Amino acid sequence: MSATTKPMMRAALFDGTANGPLKLECLPVPQPEYGQILVKLEACGVCHTDLHIWKGGVRPASGNAPARILGHEGIGTVAGLGDGVSNFRVGDRVGVPWMHDTCGHCDECLAGQEAFCQSQRAHGFDVNGGFAEYVIVNAQYAVSIPGKLDAVSTAPLMCAGVTAFSAVRRAGLRAGMQCAIFGCGGLGLYAIQIAVRAGVRVVALDIAEDKLALARKMGAHATLLADDSAVEPLKAMGGMHACINFAPSAATWPLMVAGIKPRGRIVATAMVSQPVPISQEWLTGTGVVITGTSVGTRLEMRELLRMHAEKPLLMHINEIPLHDVEHALLDLAHGKTQGRSVVTYT
Repeated sequence: MSATTKPMMRAALFDGTANGPLKLECLPVPQPEYGQILVKLEACGVCHTDLHIWKGGVRPASGNAPARILGHEGIGTVAGLGDGVSNFRVGDRVGVPWMHDTCGHCDECLAGQEAFCQSQRAHGFDVNGGFAEYVIVNAQYAVSIPGKLDAVSTAPLMCAGVTAFSAVRRAGLRAGMQCAIFGCGGLGLYAIQIAVRAGVRVVALDIAEDKLALARKMGAHATLLADDSAVEPLKAMGGMHACINFAPSAATWPLMVAGIKPRGRIVATAMVSQPVPISQEWLTGTGVVITGTSVGTRLEMRELLRMHAEKPLLMHINEIPLHDVEHALLDLAHGKTQGRSVVTYT
């Protein structure tokens, strides 16, 4: 190889067209600028948000087209350092999370709620992400990964896991409380395990019996089909201190309203664009708090990784090569994915 030959990498390119093909191409390896690190990826999870971006359902607040390389659940090793980076060395293992950076000065950032920063930029959305062999990461937002943690099982924690962790935290749950978790896909299954470890009694709801079976394996104390038949059992259990929705559907709303206790919390986590009915008189009489949550903060990510290192969170993982990432997105769209799909790089 001549001295002028640039190192190259494989990447699955998105052209910005909704549902357009993800083309596997060879590109120059990007170079880190000030405050950035170059990460050589071992694995990258496939997230439902990747699907939303690919289908054209969400676009960056800037109005620009989404990044050409999707993916924001990466695990890898530092392969290069930009000027000004002092918190990582070449060879360190790091995680590539959803957040690339935030403004750092808005009320949300100053309050430690950076996930709600309206100026945040994300991997695989505003900047190129992890469906490639290398990715550029802001060193202040990269996640330090203990060397013993397996890349494949840890990758989904960079978004799905920390989102579930943040939702359980936002629900204000404590030991002895009771929580209903709607949607037993990847996020819901993580949330079940996190809530159970906190001493919370968990009721899991889904429209699919096989997912309810998985929920029971993950520790759910009770499971219910997410239809009208669930209303009376939820009430018979005394109502829920919190209802957390991970299902991408507005159909869960009547069940959450019926099942929540007075002064309980309804937490919206799934991206559901359809409006839902609400009575202000009901709010006045019950004091129910309705809130939403997004991906977790850097501090929550550290807490989650400590939990995972002490006792790994369980999840069925489908390992796939980079050229199969489009098929993985299609399976996710059609509800065929059990657990999480993770791209591995060799």
